[in-house]
Amino acid sequence: MDEENELIALRRKKLAALRAKGIEPFGDGFEVTGSIAEMREKFKEGETLRAAGRITAHRDMGKSHFLDLRDATGRIQIYIHAKEVGAELIDLFRLLDLGDFIGVEGTCFVTKSGEPTLKVRTFQLLAKALRPLPEKWHGLQDIEARYRQRYLDLLTNERSRAVFEKRIAIVRETRRFLEQRGFVEVETPILQTIAGGAAAEPFITHHKALGLDLYLRIALELYLKRLLVGGFNKVFEINRNFRNEGISRKHNPEFTMLEAYWAYADWEKMANLVEELICYLAEKICGSLTVEHRDSEEKIIRTINLKRPWRRARYRDVLREVAGKDWFELSPEQRRDRATNEFKLEILPQLADFEVTQHVFEKLVEEKTIDPLFVTHCPKELVPLAKQNTADDSLVDVFELIINGAEIAPGYSELNDPLVQRQRLVEQAGEERQKIDEDFLLALEHGMPPAGGIGIGMDRLTMLLTGAESIRDVILFPLLRPKK
Repeated sequence: MDEENELIALRRKKLAALRAKGIEPFGDGFEVTGSIAEMREKFKEGETLRAAGRITAHRDMGKSHFLDLRDATGRIQIYIHAKEVGAELIDLFRLLDLGDFIGVEGTCFVTKSGEPTLKVRTFQLLAKALRPLPEKWHGLQDIEARYRQRYLDLLTNERSRAVFEKRIAIVRETRRFLEQRGFVEVETPILQTIAGGAAAEPFITHHKALGLDLYLRIALELYLKRLLVGGFNKVFEINRNFRNEGISRKHNPEFTMLEAYWAYADWEKMANLVEELICYLAEKICGSLTVEHRDSEEKIIRTINLKRPWRRARYRDVLREVAGKDWFELSPEQRRDRATNEFKLEILPQLADFEVTQHVFEKLVEEKTIDPLFVTHCPKELVPLAKQNTADDSLVDVFELIINGAEIAPGYSELNDPLVQRQRLVEQAGEERQKIDEDFLLALEHGMPPAGGIGIGMDRLTMLLTGAESIRDVILFPLLRPKK
């Protein structure tokens, strides 16, 4: 029997011993004075407090014992002595382990070393842990185990817990920011009869009662635009999208998006809104417009400067900077040849000419851009739901915000001409005309005001503001292959 199995067997023996004494190892609720952080703030010698939490450390001093009690907000030291609690509770104490939950009542005092401590008068077992926590409270060393057993990662890794506390704050403050500017939060369907609003592979399911094949949504866009038709002027939603595609450092099949639409605005107003929002979040969450990304040894590997104003440049101009001033004067065959032979990019034979250019953009611009860059006026083939540029009908009025080598937010002047929108969707669908959302087009025919729209990947935004290098580090329970 290995060491871990021996520890598990010992804990089960203690469980049986507790029950033999008539003690329920998985007890009832326990009234507390407040969270441990609140108790440390109001700590006053001589006062009686009640605390509950998990035992995370034990220092045996013979007749007396010092323990650390921890909850989600912090840690407090407790002191247990036989003279204070009596022989019966000391017998119970000997059946406790690290990881067990207990509730205590005691008197506040400060040790000679200056540590606020509760001198315990009574305690009760609230939940027995039948497995040991990761060794020595140092956290999980196996990265995959951190994702599979996130609860242990959160318990033992303060850095990981801090990331998720920041994520919670990012979502909360994003809502506050938008609501203060008159946006209202709405909820739109996750199960949809047509997966629209983006070009992506959906997950398919079936509703038995209606006999319908349904899709988990790939984007929030088309239902939010219906609300613009219905008279809402400023709407947003923060919710899940699902795409049946690859997994990478930046991609998870289930991810969180913010989309917001603003009637009578355009792409430039939406760019201003995004810039203001991210700077607000950086100062609120990080305390600075300079965001540092660090490695596991806390060495700075990258510094991102979010100070305003952010650079704005046209799609064709940034491509000329990296692919050559003559890029758009070349023939499609010459562009493909330069991308393959000079830039050493893998260009699949089936890629259209605009897709070759986009691949060069992704590799030579997007992946190499660290500080914020709004790339504007993209080819209309890339964004079928955006409004055509009046000066050049081959372009659309959009931006793509790039920070730290990743797209953080696209934004559009939204297309509201139902006839042009139909044409674009037909071109995108090709032979698969059943993928066209006729109900959305019907809504547009009733009239949608000019509007600006944005989408922000909340997972990538959290990566940016916390220094996380993988999307799995900012999703509590990322999708993983089943363990063999």
